[in-house]
Amino acid sequence: MRMTDEPAVLERPSRPIKREAASVYVIGFWRRLAAAAIDFAIVIPAALIVTLLASKIAGVHLPPSNLHLFDVDLWLDLVIATDPALVMGLVLFIAIGLVYLLVFHVVRGRTLGMQLMKMKVIDVYGEPPSPARCAARCAGYLASGATLLLGFLWIGFDSEKRGLHDWIAGTYVIRA
Repeated sequence: MRMTDEPAVLERPSRPIKREAASVYVIGFWRRLAAAAIDFAIVIPAALIVTLLASKIAGVHLPPSNLHLFDVDLWLDLVIATDPALVMGLVLFIAIGLVYLLVFHVVRGRTLGMQLMKMKVIDVYGEPPSPARCAARCAGYLASGATLLLGFLWIGFDSEKRGLHDWIAGTYVIRA
């Protein structure tokens, strides 16, 4: 014990400050499908315009206008024959869609469809995803599509409501 004229000050042991964890509500399959439909309504016209311009510049002709949209045999023949117009159209459509997703996820943390449906993307720490996570998420979209869309359907059956692209990137889609 020390002997001084000053009164003894008892020091309290430092306790960690308890912070309440923020509650987040993950978004399920149907609302995410509605947001994707809105995004498709934005991307498809842009992709069609770019495809038409690119076909005029490159001199590649799209199938004739009397082509029946639901003629599955003809479409299979075009795919098997790797028709240049079809390949170019698919590649441009995928590229434009991925650029749209990447730019909006990096800049705003959500696409226009997600904004209208009041949702946003966060990483596993609750922060907006980094550009690297956004790029991984876009690569995950390709993987989800390559699995015959099973990566997207996974959202409906996963307990955390995450698709393959969410698992790859380490992200969640929550209510904004």
